[in-house]
Amino acid sequence: MKLKNPKYLGKYALTLCAILFAWPGQSHAAKFANQFTEFELPPQWQCNLEGAEWVCQSTNDTKKRDAIIVLAAKLKGDQDSLDQYLTYLKAAKTFNSIQGKPVKSDPKYAKTINLNGQAWVDALHLESEIPGFYTRYLATVKQDIGVLVTYSINKGKYQTYLDDFDNMVKTLKVFRKTGGINVAPQSGNLFQNTQIPQNVGSDTVFPGAQIQGGAENKPVAAGGDNTMFLLLGAGAAVVGFIIWRKKKNSGG
Repeated sequence: MKLKNPKYLGKYALTLCAILFAWPGQSHAAKFANQFTEFELPPQWQCNLEGAEWVCQSTNDTKKRDAIIVLAAKLKGDQDSLDQYLTYLKAAKTFNSIQGKPVKSDPKYAKTINLNGQAWVDALHLESEIPGFYTRYLATVKQDIGVLVTYSINKGKYQTYLDDFDNMVKTLKVFRKTGGINVAPQSGNLFQNTQIPQNVGSDTVFPGAQIQGGAENKPVAAGGDNTMFLLLGAGAAVVGFIIWRKKKNSGG
């Protein structure tokens, strides 16, 4: 269509922009808030309560394996202070992967920062929770609770999600609402009590029994439920070998 009067060009441009910004498919960041914290999520992310922890992931199935956020809180105990959090996060962490292999983290930094008027301990580790993932920890104490927010990103996608995660950190706020709250008890370590799933992207974030929070829900060590994974893998290998041998004997 040829515009006879150029003065209408500006009006058409403004109308087109308004339509594009109002288009239903447009993605916008959403604010997440629970009873002790809030921040802006990346577009197309959502958070669900899994026992005592909040777990946030992309709603896009192809991106669920890229990154995960886990939020947890516990009643303040003797081990809950910024100094103790900083000391804990400066050291390398060790754990067993779901395959039963020992993993030792590579601490990148640990420091104290101020976010929206609240002091936090901020640390970054490689492979401290999930093999092949960076995990950023933000921990603080607010009144009678200790709060932990973890952001884990596949190291191959770190740069892709860095801006989104930096925005989440900038918008992070902590508070203590009255009434009931999903927290672990005073005893135990805030970091060890928090269950960060290693099988990121699976349909069920926590396989098996539902996580209920507390010290009894530490990550499973080798020889525990990992035995089931090893047995299933061995069984699948045996079945595959039998099928291959039958095909070979039949000339297939």
